[in-house]
Amino acid sequence: MTKEALDALRYPIGEMPAPTVFTDEDVKNWISDVEKLPAQLRTAVQNLTLAQLETPYRPDGWTVRQVVHHISDSHINAFVRLKLALTEDNPTIKPYEEQFWAELSDSKLPIDGSLAIIENLHAKMSHILRGLAASDLERTFFHPGSKKTFKIGALAAMYSWHGRHHLAHINDLAAREKW
Repeated sequence: MTKEALDALRYPIGEMPAPTVFTDEDVKNWISDVEKLPAQLRTAVQNLTLAQLETPYRPDGWTVRQVVHHISDSHINAFVRLKLALTEDNPTIKPYEEQFWAELSDSKLPIDGSLAIIENLHAKMSHILRGLAASDLERTFFHPGSKKTFKIGALAAMYSWHGRHHLAHINDLAAREKW
């Protein structure tokens, strides 16, 4: 497989943008994406067989099951980062090794638990995001892994993209396989 073809499978909606300006329209769209993801994800996986859940979305990629569990894990971390940034001055967050998390034994569990986490977590996250003032979007946290400071507005954009990115992995795989 060519690098271009692999990149198309890896980033089906393109690489994550890094906005520095957050218009009201952008923020509303990002929050809408966060709100819609749980239902879209349930729809994408609702009729998949156990064998289909064990299918990687690309060569050397995670299985559909691992992707669902990863979304739960990643968005739990995002929620904690959001709350830390809202309650502390530029807190240093704790990075995590997502690849290792995806290999832990809970990645073999049925996906219903992670779908429920995503549903409830996104309800809380979108509620908080909807209530933020423009100045709150400028609040920051420091990521020691990348050695970068991120704004809450960028976090909203990131998790809008992240959900759509992994949803596209699942939907594109289903379309390619004619599931």
